[in-house]
Amino acid sequence: MDSQSTIESSNYEDDFEDYEDDFEDDECEDEEVEQEKEEMPARQRAEIEEIKKAISAENEQIRATQTRSNRKTYEEEPKRDFEISQTSGPSRGTFIDFVAAKQREISSKVASKQKKRSVELLRLIDLDFSVTFSMLDLPPLNEYDVYIKNFGRTNTKQAFVQCNEDNVDRESQTDELDTVEKWTQHPGEGSLVCGGVNVSDASSSVATNVDSRRLTNFLKSACQVIAVLLEEDQAEYQASQNIQSKTASLSVSDGCSQLNTNLPFLHGRKVLCLRFSQVQRQTLLSVHSLPKEPGVAQLASNYIICVWNIWEPSAPQKVLVCESEVQCCCFGPGNAISVFAGTVDGSVIAWDLREHSIIHYSLQIGGQEWILRNPTFSTDGVLAAVNHSCAVKAVDPVSSAYFDNHGAGLSLLASQEGSSGLSFQLASLDESGLLNLWVVVELQKADLAGSLTDLGLIPGGKIKLIHSSSINVNSFFPRNLMQLGPPQTLSIRFLPSDPNHFFIGTDIGLVSHGTRHGLQTAPKLYKPQMNSVRPVQVTCIDFCHFGKTMFLVGCSDGTIRLHSVATDHPILQWNESTQGRPIQTVLWALTRPGMFFVLDESSHIYVWDLLQNDSKPVAEESLQLDRITTIAILGDPEKPSASSGLMLAKQSGAIEIQYLKKQWSEPHLNELETLHYILQKTI
Repeated sequence: MDSQSTIESSNYEDDFEDYEDDFEDDECEDEEVEQEKEEMPARQRAEIEEIKKAISAENEQIRATQTRSNRKTYEEEPKRDFEISQTSGPSRGTFIDFVAAKQREISSKVASKQKKRSVELLRLIDLDFSVTFSMLDLPPLNEYDVYIKNFGRTNTKQAFVQCNEDNVDRESQTDELDTVEKWTQHPGEGSLVCGGVNVSDASSSVATNVDSRRLTNFLKSACQVIAVLLEEDQAEYQASQNIQSKTASLSVSDGCSQLNTNLPFLHGRKVLCLRFSQVQRQTLLSVHSLPKEPGVAQLASNYIICVWNIWEPSAPQKVLVCESEVQCCCFGPGNAISVFAGTVDGSVIAWDLREHSIIHYSLQIGGQEWILRNPTFSTDGVLAAVNHSCAVKAVDPVSSAYFDNHGAGLSLLASQEGSSGLSFQLASLDESGLLNLWVVVELQKADLAGSLTDLGLIPGGKIKLIHSSSINVNSFFPRNLMQLGPPQTLSIRFLPSDPNHFFIGTDIGLVSHGTRHGLQTAPKLYKPQMNSVRPVQVTCIDFCHFGKTMFLVGCSDGTIRLHSVATDHPILQWNESTQGRPIQTVLWALTRPGMFFVLDESSHIYVWDLLQNDSKPVAEESLQLDRITTIAILGDPEKPSASSGLMLAKQSGAIEIQYLKKQWSEPHLNELETLHYILQKTI
């Protein structure tokens, strides 16, 4: 048994490592055998040595034989060879492999422990399936992260402050209070009035919802209507008492009214100019000269411009003052909230009618307080070579007006001009032929301390004029006309259908045609049918308001010319219509396309109706007691049924409204086509 144990130990010496710790009992048995060997006698030890040598030799032989024959099989199936070697031992005894048994026992114990641990862990582990999951979670960057990313993190330091985010407000929900409205037909005795809410219950409350802007607009409209009604009642009362009742002073009118110019600061002043607003047809400008006798000492050296509402004739709505003589004036193309004027000194001045009265001075005149408004802006403060150096003869807004497809009348593009009426250009022409274009600008904020850069702007003003461009009108004339010197320009009008084109009247009897931008279009000059022997001035120009590109020209020799924009010579020319007296004003009617009015310097008014007679005027009026200084036309081309008439400014300073009869104010059937047919026959 000992020899077999030794053989098996040597056979499996390479397959197993040191298992001394696992087999402590076997080591103890080997020590006892060694002790027994030492106690044996010498002869027995020699026999044992010989037996060991024989066993070793036999083992070496068996090992060599097995190695050569079973090397391949042993490599593929080592365990099988191991079992065979156990069962095929020597016939002398039974072989038992304790090492393999011990190893199997250890492996069984380890496997049982792992199985037990897995069973215990499975009770604790509960796996589940997730239906939705995010492969990438990239929240958006806030403003601070974007700033840090773009700015970089080099040489930067982040500082944190307490933002009080932990201060959380809490709200409590309560029941809504019940309110009851009570109305009565009699005002209450206490603080409640008619239409109020009965708040006898102290716990009830009233929620007031007021639209201040809508209320302001309503009050403005209501005040205007009430003022007009009061004015009409006062006029009817005065007429019933035979106070200031006037009969029609012209044969073409059936009624007359007068603006109240009998005011202390207007006494003795001559009316120099009248101009209506193109949008608010009832709004009128009147320019008054210096007084003959100083009535109000504070205003003795100032020219005055009054803003009237003809339906409220008792007093002007605004009073504007100017130190220089006013040659011309106009409203802005939008609402009548801005006024512009040209002076004899070459300055262009502007007033903003929306300004608060606190920035202007007031004056007690005749027991009534009047607000006298100084110019908001003056080009005198524009220290540049582009400013006018001589008298400004005309100022006119460059609007976006156009003729509609039906030819019913002139329409203004109010949506393009803006409700404020400040998005436009202003043209000013002086007598030397310099045409300046200004851009009207409204400042966002007024400065009560004044401006250091805008020297022409009043402290607290918000409207200013910025120079846009300049045009030398003399460049449009041929060289042969410039030999005697540049002509003098007197008036300007813009083509209503295309404000890029302008027409300028000169002192040599010609009308110059130019454009603000783009190429020059023909004809450049509009001439009379025959050249006059003496110098002739084109004193006035006016366009037709009914879709046909025609305009009237009045001259200083009494000649009236009807031109078409497409031809240089007139369609019709009347040479002796005023018996040679200079024409001061020519105005095309606003409600009838075949009718126009003429005023000469001798205070004669001529009424022309081309449908009735195209060779001479159909009516002539003469006022010699109180001479007429200027006239203006009243009416609305889009509302022919509205009242129309003539505004007459007299030498005494009075301003009258002559309401035309229906036959002169209401258009005839197919009047425009008839006029076109008559003009075609004359060509």
